[in-house]
Amino acid sequence: MTSARATILIATMLWGMSTAVLAQDSVFLDQLAWMEVRDAIRAGKTTVIIPTGGTEQNGPHMVLGKRNVRVTLTAGEIARRLGNALIAPTMAYAPEGNIDPPSGHMRFPGTITLPPEHFAQVVEFAARSLKVAGFTDILLIGDSGPNQAPQKQVAEMLNREWATTPTRVHHLDKYYSGTGFDAWLEMTQGLGDIVSTPCPWLQYADYEMDPIWRSQDGSITPVTEWSLYGDHGMDPIRRSVTPA
Repeated sequence: MTSARATILIATMLWGMSTAVLAQDSVFLDQLAWMEVRDAIRAGKTTVIIPTGGTEQNGPHMVLGKRNVRVTLTAGEIARRLGNALIAPTMAYAPEGNIDPPSGHMRFPGTITLPPEHFAQVVEFAARSLKVAGFTDILLIGDSGPNQAPQKQVAEMLNREWATTPTRVHHLDKYYSGTGFDAWLEMTQGLGDIVSTPCPWLQYADYEMDPIWRSQDGSITPVTEWSLYGDHGMDPIRRSVTPA
């Protein structure tokens, strides 16, 4: 065997080993090859989660992608605890307000919006695609309020259409509307509002801003109110956080 062929053979074996490890460790579809997804479904992983977030302003202390990061991390934990689930890529664009004139979060630079009907279509065809793949339980979890109604409508529509099939779509509204998580934050972390309060409990790097702001005259102001949203002459300082 030539050295070139030996090198190719070894590289192929190593690639196979690495993808096997990935298949065992990852619950995220976009980190798996199609054969690994096929084999996972055949092995009983017939539940799939479609997480939806949003790219929007979240106040001066938080990055635009907060919802996407949070719902992805949460979906990962849900899938691991279920043991029979995989996760579709997080939908990063959601209803955030009108384009012209700008309304809602669209008043702040960096926000990206989808009209509710277009958001619903993306959710719908993601679900249709996953049904074709062989998933029989499709879970919708949304990290933003405007995501809820379109997700519910899609779930109801597809469940009517698929009534004679084993596939069901579940809109998990309690993921967003449940009060237990806020109560836990208040009791254990002293954080009454996860959105408007810095989140040291998350402990992931580069996603949270420091809860103090340097104004244009150099003075320091603590951020405690939603009224500080947007550009109020304050310069957010990115905090370096050590991942947990």
